[in-house]
Amino acid sequence: MNRSKLREETFKLLYSLEFYKDEIEDLINSYIEENQITDKQDIQYINNTINGIKKEEENISKIISNNLASKWTIERISKIDLVILKLAIYEIKNTNIPFKVAINEAVELAKKYGDDNSKVFVNGILASVVNKKEEQ
Repeated sequence: MNRSKLREETFKLLYSLEFYKDEIEDLINSYIEENQITDKQDIQYINNTINGIKKEEENISKIISNNLASKWTIERISKIDLVILKLAIYEIKNTNIPFKVAINEAVELAKKYGDDNSKVFVNGILASVVNKKEEQ
């Protein structure tokens, strides 16, 4: 499976986990089985990414909150946009994927699954995250 498709499948699974927070391992295993994902590297990517995001969820949420406009709160963000941001921020902070690729992939997911404003919103937040990261 190519990386974009794998990222999309991971996004779908992360979105499901927003509603079923207590059954992470069971849901991951069921999702992999139902979608007939058999490549060991793909399964490893999904597991590492999901578990990494869950492990760092508090820090990732803080990063999102710190990059919102002053009158916005994380609770106002749609679940879809929030999951896309979590996935992209995790990749930017914890993988060797170039930030431009992570942002582009996130914007593509926002175009496909979000509302009309999602792509601009996601791009803006991620650009802010990257700019702050480069300043450090």
